[in-house]
Amino acid sequence: MLGWALTFLVIALIAAALGFGGIAGASASIAQVLFFIFIVLFVIAMIARALRGRPPV
Repeated sequence: MLGWALTFLVIALIAAALGFGGIAGASASIAQVLFFIFIVLFVIAMIARALRGRPPV
């Protein structure tokens, strides 16, 4: 999921550099949403791992 967020971020940066504002904005929004979902899932996975008795990496 982090890979997809980075992909959309790169698309947004390229579109912004070429002057495509609508595509850049949409791609940046998608990248932001995917990044926050990744962070939430990562934190949940670390909490679940700690509750099972294994230390977080």
